[in-house]
Amino acid sequence: MSVLMLLAAVAVLAIAAFFLGRQRSLASVRGNPRLLHSLPGYYGWYAALSVLIPALAALVVWLIVQPMVIEARISSGLPAALVADATTAELTLADIRRVAGGLDAAIASGAVSESEVQALGTGSTDVRALLAASGVALAAEVSPEVLTAAQDYRAQSHWGAAGRTVLVLVLAILGVFWGLTRARPDFRARNRVERVILALLIAASSIAILTTVGIVWSMVSETFDFFTKYPAQDFFFSLTWSPNFRGGSDLGIIPLIWGTLYITLISMLVAIPIGLFAAIYLAEYASRRTRAWVKPLIEIIAGIPTVVFGIFALVTVGPALRDWFAEPLGLGNSGSSVMTAGIVIGILNIPFISSLSDDIINAVPQSLRDGSLGLGATKSETVRQVLLPAALPGIVGAILMAASRAIGETMIVVMGAGAAAKLSLNPFEAMTTMTVKIVGQLTGDTDFAAPETLVAFALGMTLFVITLGLNIFALWIVRKYREQYE
Repeated sequence: MSVLMLLAAVAVLAIAAFFLGRQRSLASVRGNPRLLHSLPGYYGWYAALSVLIPALAALVVWLIVQPMVIEARISSGLPAALVADATTAELTLADIRRVAGGLDAAIASGAVSESEVQALGTGSTDVRALLAASGVALAAEVSPEVLTAAQDYRAQSHWGAAGRTVLVLVLAILGVFWGLTRARPDFRARNRVERVILALLIAASSIAILTTVGIVWSMVSETFDFFTKYPAQDFFFSLTWSPNFRGGSDLGIIPLIWGTLYITLISMLVAIPIGLFAAIYLAEYASRRTRAWVKPLIEIIAGIPTVVFGIFALVTVGPALRDWFAEPLGLGNSGSSVMTAGIVIGILNIPFISSLSDDIINAVPQSLRDGSLGLGATKSETVRQVLLPAALPGIVGAILMAASRAIGETMIVVMGAGAAAKLSLNPFEAMTTMTVKIVGQLTGDTDFAAPETLVAFALGMTLFVITLGLNIFALWIVRKYREQYE
């Protein structure tokens, strides 16, 4: 039974348990719900949860543990040459999984039968051609060892699927009976159900924390691996970025940091004044009718894909800056430049600063406006000296979010600023950012044990530290001004 069918079966049993538990609780008090400790629905929910929690927990654990157990068994039976090191073993297991999946697809399409797959051999059948006909492409021929391991992998997976189905259904059925036995007048069903809901809420709130921990751990572990193969002082202080997978690479991060910060600075110089002035106008000066159609038009920008902005930078903004500014001033002759990417990223970030700042300014109490105007201040003086300082913590958060997006932007930089890693003050020269090089180092047929690939994780860790510093700085500003205005 497939996982989806198994989930459907568990859901049906849970629904049945809900109605049976609810009905049984009413029957235990002869239809008088006042004699029950909890409402009848809570007894039904307890019975349903008695089905869902153990069955789904067993299913999740099985799906995690089963592949690990099967791959450990398969690896122990492979020749030493196929599992010489961790990278080789992972590639071999990937081939085995791909061949096993291809054999399943071939059986499902009717190309071969189960008995033919069991008797399949590389000497009598072109396994690669057979799998290609089923939509599975392999980079090399299938060796006898890989084919045998794939057939063993399929057999163990099928047996595991059968055991998984039996275990999950047995636990679900036992949960039905357990839930029904709890449908008694003195049973505190509401308390039990609310504990489960509380646990789910805690788990949901922990996902963000656990995700952050997982991201940091993956970045830190690979970054340490990189620094065991490449000197840290060369990475942090070298002025040259020139990766070469054949060896002799120069992986200095300073040109990438410079390009990232330069493009981010220009984008913020575009986004902050335009976005903030638009927010002030919408919040304090625009009529309701004008606000009703201007604000949605500004927010449409946020829904445009970044690749469209990249095309806009490549086709429109870049040539315009080249023809009107760079060439007449003798600063360059390329449409790909820091200025091109910075302006387009700034336009992209206008809705974030505008919309958030507008909401924050509107959230300032009306009493502050009335008090300022009552003391004789003009509208502009009220905005400058009362509203903006009171809304400053929220505005800083909006600017921080826009800056983080500018730092992490990739597509616009690729199409608008080029891929040249260099140190220059000329904003009309092509440069690049750390995110672009992360993508470049991880795409294609790369060796994940090489420092030229592992450097992507060091770049990602550096980005994480930079954005963390921005968050700490914003938090300091927020706390400082909250003490002043609250």
